Amino acid sequence: MKVMFSGVSVECISGDIAAQADITAVVNAANAQLRPGGGVAGAIHRAAGPGLEEESRTLAPIKPGEAVITGGHNLPNRYVIHCLGPVYGADRPEEKFLSDCYRNALKLAEEHGIDSIAFPSISTGAFGYPMKAAAEVAFHTIKEAITSLRKVKLIRFVLYGKDALVLHEEVASKILSD
Repeated sequence: MKVMFSGVSVECISGDIAAQADITAVVNAANAQLRPGGGVAGAIHRAAGPGLEEESRTLAPIKPGEAVITGGHNLPNRYVIHCLGPVYGADRPEEKFLSDCYRNALKLAEEHGIDSIAFPSISTGAFGYPMKAAAEVAFHTIKEAITSLRKVKLIRFVLYGKDALVLHEEVASKILSD
């Protein structure tokens, strides 16, 4: 799925976030210490190599909703933007913190002249955020932020599995066509 909204291409694909060679920055669904872990953080750190953890160490800890930027190291991307999403049911208000993740990542992308950014579905794995609710927050936030973007021209959601892809495509189509 690909839609144009306010001059920015928004797309959803199924794939590996650490293998987006045509994207300038990938977003890491990070933990507070910016360390390797499971899921997205594990995949990104494994692909980027030990230099990513070394560079990240000086930026930690981060709080829910915050975003920081590092180099891409061995990834095919110039940058990694690390966001700490909320733990559902623990970090309140979850919706605000999740929205802040997307907003702050896009702000960093603009500040660094990044033209393309790939997001995972932040907080929906080990952090337990219901995927449909998380997708709604993500696309509402992007719709709100997109009109102020000058540098970012491509926003890609890289999703794990067909079910996640279908759900995100449905939510994106509904929100971005309103």
